[in-house]
Amino acid sequence: MKEKKRVYEALVDGAMEGLTGEALYDFVKARCPKATGKKIVRASLLALTDPHLKDRNILDVIYALAIKHRLDEGVFDDGDDEPAEPAPFQTVS
Repeated sequence: MKEKKRVYEALVDGAMEGLTGEALYDFVKARCPKATGKKIVRASLLALTDPHLKDRNILDVIYALAIKHRLDEGVFDDGDDEPAEPAPFQTVS
């Protein structure tokens, strides 16, 4: 949890300085070199749910970064070379 908090703080600090996209990602990686894409996405989600963060521009920047890195291949890579099968839909009767 401590690592996620540090990544969260770096993310918010960088966004408050006006950084966006890859510049923000690089800023977070510089402050938290051990941060993985997965940790950055999770810290982004933590920031998006923080009731104290109310600046729409900062939230938009963090949201965009989370979506971009969530969709990048390998963020949630479990080591398998084969793509995961999606779960089948279940109907409720």
